[in-house]
Amino acid sequence: MSSTIKQADTPPASAKKLAVVYGGGEILFQLVFSKRKSLEISVHPDKSVFVKAPEDTSRDVIEAKVKKRARWIKRQIRYFDQFDPRTPSRKYVSGESHLYLGKNYRLKIEVGTDSGVVLKAGFFWVTSTCGKPDHVESLLSDWYREKADFHLNKVFSECWEKFKRSDSDKLTIKIMQLKKRWGSLSKSGTLTLNRDLIKAPIECIEYVIIHELCHLEHHNHGPEFYRLLERSLPDWVKRKHKLEMALI
Repeated sequence: MSSTIKQADTPPASAKKLAVVYGGGEILFQLVFSKRKSLEISVHPDKSVFVKAPEDTSRDVIEAKVKKRARWIKRQIRYFDQFDPRTPSRKYVSGESHLYLGKNYRLKIEVGTDSGVVLKAGFFWVTSTCGKPDHVESLLSDWYREKADFHLNKVFSECWEKFKRSDSDKLTIKIMQLKKRWGSLSKSGTLTLNRDLIKAPIECIEYVIIHELCHLEHHNHGPEFYRLLERSLPDWVKRKHKLEMALI
């Protein structure tokens, strides 16, 4: 058993960049072949189109499928348009906003003898010995790490109570920085969570954990897996979307 719940997928280096003509313009998409039985088209929050196809699928068949789904693809892209502009890269200066448990807090940076971070009155109050952005970033990262260790473990314990089985030991939880995944469940029974989840709302953290716990029963993303997820978390689609929108 091994599973992952990913952030918006990053296509592998082997992905081919292709396009089909539609409505006087083009639909650009990235194609990757894999050992699967059916073709899948997805539109990610950054509005990229990603196609996964069985290894023996011809290019004509793939392009025909993309054209057939073109109206849906365009509709998804228009939907994600409403969330522009995307969050700019962080500069770690006073006035800049940062997420914590789904809410934005602005930075207040002061130079002092003792370095630290305090969340108070809607602001991240950061005291730095030098006030330089890289030092502020380091201090805030340490603060996030501490909070992630506490809250993610707490939410996991609460979720585990709903899923624990008499014949299974409690999973080992590991919290670390991940580039492409929100969480994963290993064959050895280790649940790994992305530390950046501390920036998401609690209900989104619950979604990631419950998604992975459902893999204790069903190891892939087949119909039975989604039926269990639906029973366990009826509003999982809403939570998944909220997670994607909060942290893209």
